[in-house]
Amino acid sequence: MLHNFFIRLSFLCLLIMSVNQISSQDTIPKNTPSDSVLIITIQDRSFQEKPRVIPRGIKLANSKAGLKPSDFDLALRRRRLPSFWTNKNKLGISMNEVAFVNWSAGGNNSISALADLKFERNYKFRYIKWDNYMDLRYGLNLQENQKLRKTDDAIRLSSTFGYRRDTISNWFYSVKANFNTQFSNGFKYPDRSSPISRFMAPGYSFLGAGTSYISPNQKFNLYISPLTQKTTFVLDQDLADKGAFGVEKAEIDADGNIVREGENIFLEFGFLISNSWEAILFENVGIKHRLSLYSDYLRRFGNIDVDWELNLEFRINRYIATTIGTQLIYDDDILFNEQKDDDGNVTDPGEPKLQFRQLLGVGVSYAF
Repeated sequence: MLHNFFIRLSFLCLLIMSVNQISSQDTIPKNTPSDSVLIITIQDRSFQEKPRVIPRGIKLANSKAGLKPSDFDLALRRRRLPSFWTNKNKLGISMNEVAFVNWSAGGNNSISALADLKFERNYKFRYIKWDNYMDLRYGLNLQENQKLRKTDDAIRLSSTFGYRRDTISNWFYSVKANFNTQFSNGFKYPDRSSPISRFMAPGYSFLGAGTSYISPNQKFNLYISPLTQKTTFVLDQDLADKGAFGVEKAEIDADGNIVREGENIFLEFGFLISNSWEAILFENVGIKHRLSLYSDYLRRFGNIDVDWELNLEFRINRYIATTIGTQLIYDDDILFNEQKDDDGNVTDPGEPKLQFRQLLGVGVSYAF
């Protein structure tokens, strides 16, 4: 009997232990007392040994941070979003002077000056590129015993908007607009009675669409447009009546009276190729090239109007430079050597000729 009692008691204890073990697997005891102890440490450095060698840049008595207000401004500028616009401004003034005193070989004292102002505003972000360019030039020459003469005169504006399909390609679908004219009257010296050109006489505008290749450094630009409208403006009525620069001239009766005034606008529609390139040939020697070729579909396709400009810049230092420039123009709408009879009637309207201009100057060039 006693033996059976111990067996039953042992079986009951094992059963109770098994039930507790099973229930403890899914039960988290509550209000379990923490075994951690809060310790507060106080350090007394009053008896700490002071450093014997102190670097010059450390001030123990200064508890402020070693940053100046300009450092905070610099950090703020670094955190600003980058601008996708690039700006270029350049002002150049060249002067040449010749003086003679008791010079046996002869010569006239002279002084000439040329001012050149350039602005660029270019935008580029991923698929879009927008370039804007303005060039203003004006030059004067004064010689002894002669009146003031103009040596250079140009207003040139250009804007090109491009879109590309991906950020890898350098080819853009482009729309381009150009405008060229001059500031003041031009004469065939020494005749000053009748100007041969004025402001907006002529004025040229080009508006077209095509494709352009632009190098990643933006130093090379090739633009091809099979659809370009060229507009020639001759807003001076006297020049328009003479049919200057290709516009339709006035109709005159037998008595010399104007029956119908000359046209002020002449439209053409044709093919345009333009190219610009700049590079550094040697140290402090740069080259800039600009070429424009245009042919009209409607009148004489294959006859090409040429405008080519090439400039070399020899930079002495940051502000002083020597410039050698050439420009070549051929336009069959600009005629030379007009012939008239004794009554003033035009017997020969003349013929187109190759126009060439050369410039050499030393002056100040400042970029801002």
